Amino acid sequence: MNIEGAQLLFYVSGSIAVIASLFVVTNKNAVHALLYLVVSLLALAMCFYLLGAPFAAALQIIVYAGAIMVLFVFAVMIFNINQTDIDREEQWLTWQSWVGPSLLTVVLLGEIVFVILSQQEWATHSQTVAQIQLVDARAVGTLLFGPYLLAVEIASFLLLAGLVGGYHLAKELPKHDAENRSGS
Repeated sequence: MNIEGAQLLFYVSGSIAVIASLFVVTNKNAVHALLYLVVSLLALAMCFYLLGAPFAAALQIIVYAGAIMVLFVFAVMIFNINQTDIDREEQWLTWQSWVGPSLLTVVLLGEIVFVILSQQEWATHSQTVAQIQLVDARAVGTLLFGPYLLAVEIASFLLLAGLVGGYHLAKELPKHDAENRSGS
């Protein structure tokens, strides 16, 4: 693959990330928004890979598309803990809700297959055009546990505070507390 092909794939991946992100913030159904968020995170991982950072792409998939999405799904489950509306759950599981994320994911899958099949040609051509500096695990670890340690820890506390706050907002008040508040 030549540099122009890699740029084209980068722009397609970037476009998918932007489109999926717009669907995340405009979708009224939380589960559908989470599906589009997964697609957006996968597209961003593809962008990282095409920029010469395969380790960052792997971290993007493992940490964000994996662990953080499990946290979001857990939070959605907590918010809907008191709802027994089976019709709403059946609506989430319809095939129509999977069409958009599935189409965007198929385009990303096609890009990944294309990159893998033409990786050897691309690697030899790109090294002659420009020197590629790969980001490896040691460089990421040095930065995360070096100058950015405080920022990483603050981000983890913000995620934890958001989850705890969401739980307390969603939980039902005990019956005697609800009666006391309505009477005062």
